[in-house]
Amino acid sequence: MLSVYTDFIRIRFLTMLAYRVNYYSGILIYSMNIGVYYFTYQAIYGDAGSIGGFTAAQMTTYVAVSWMARAFYFNNLDREISTDIRDGSIAIQMIRPYNYVLVKCMQGLGEGMFRFLLFMIPGMAIAMLLFPVKLPTDPVAWIGFLVMLFFSFLINTQINIITGLTAFFIENNEGMMRMKRVVVDLFSGLILPISLFPGWLATFAEWMPFQAITYLPGSVFTGRVKGVGIWNVLGIQIIWLVVLLVPMIIIWRLARRRLFVQGG
Repeated sequence: MLSVYTDFIRIRFLTMLAYRVNYYSGILIYSMNIGVYYFTYQAIYGDAGSIGGFTAAQMTTYVAVSWMARAFYFNNLDREISTDIRDGSIAIQMIRPYNYVLVKCMQGLGEGMFRFLLFMIPGMAIAMLLFPVKLPTDPVAWIGFLVMLFFSFLINTQINIITGLTAFFIENNEGMMRMKRVVVDLFSGLILPISLFPGWLATFAEWMPFQAITYLPGSVFTGRVKGVGIWNVLGIQIIWLVVLLVPMIIIWRLARRRLFVQGG
């Protein structure tokens, strides 16, 4: 049975490989995003030594690694699930001898592996050529970041699956998916590091799972979190991974009881 699920990883990887030109253009777009943030922060910093606990060099590195990490953990599983529900193909998926939600996770992992190898790594190399990005020199920071990056993928995937499954109950969840994307990008620290948020908003963001997607791994990569602190923030990711499993399982069980198919 395990080989069945690993086949979904391989098939999705090969499918993404067939359309790799789209991701080469994506590297250019992400590099442009990094450039916009880089010059914006250069103007904001001026002669300031640090802002929100970030030096100018750390902020440049944070922006670069955050956008390139997004290339790995990003996926459209919420939209895929929503489409399956609306067109009725979910009914066929549910009678097949595998777990539909787990299959979606495997497909997301296959896409993530493709993005990591052919999007994130070359994109980061280009960012290092264009901008003063400083890589960690501590092996523990590298190990911690890579482990946390994988958990970022898992947590983001859980949020996407939960969002996609809401189509069982509200039928058209397009607005919810758009809202989810904005909320994740904002409160994960991708658009703005959480340490730059106003006090009350930063406190709110710290109690949400979104910081575990971008802000915490980025803090480890830039050296703002070191030593034992790395494993502490990894623990936060693990906690949110477990917490998000609960609504995902509950929603999936409830959804299977109320399936109806529109159209013919």
